[in-house]
Amino acid sequence: MSFQAYLDNIEDKTGLTGRQFLALAHEKGLDAPGTKAGAIVDWLAADYDLGRGHAMAIVYIIQKGTKVPGKHVESGGAHSDPAAELWIDGKASKPN
Repeated sequence: MSFQAYLDNIEDKTGLTGRQFLALAHEKGLDAPGTKAGAIVDWLAADYDLGRGHAMAIVYIIQKGTKVPGKHVESGGAHSDPAAELWIDGKASKPN
């Protein structure tokens, strides 16, 4: 599953966009340098019932931003993304 598919599925499940998760993480101080992925995963599991794979997609955008690693862009592999930038502002506003 691509990074973008994970984010889209998370939005379906929670009603929240990636950008909204970034804001919530900031409010909780979970975007501070040195924050361990486990702390973010625990928060997402407790508050949003997200499993580890989906939670790690949120961890990624919190810690690394929205750039998709080049090895995953149009790679044809299991985690292949069609674009080099993740869309975090909601599926309804995603350009085609």
